[in-house]
Amino acid sequence: MHIIGGRILVVQCDAAQLPRISGEVVDRRMKPVGKVVDIFGSVSRPLAAIQCRLPCLVMSGERLFIK
Repeated sequence: MHIIGGRILVVQCDAAQLPRISGEVVDRRMKPVGKVVDIFGSVSRPLAAIQCRLPCLVMSGERLFIK
């Protein structure tokens, strides 16, 4: 995971279950994190850019989910 500018979070995605653009992203407690704004990278190891609602406070290694 990488944080860009405090509001954009770049995460590794599961290639078999890609999120949809503008999909709502939540943490394991179902607390909203932000929305998917872009999917990029290779087909086997895609990345997603998530625009956080507030400054990103997600810990490295924490799993995120699409609602």
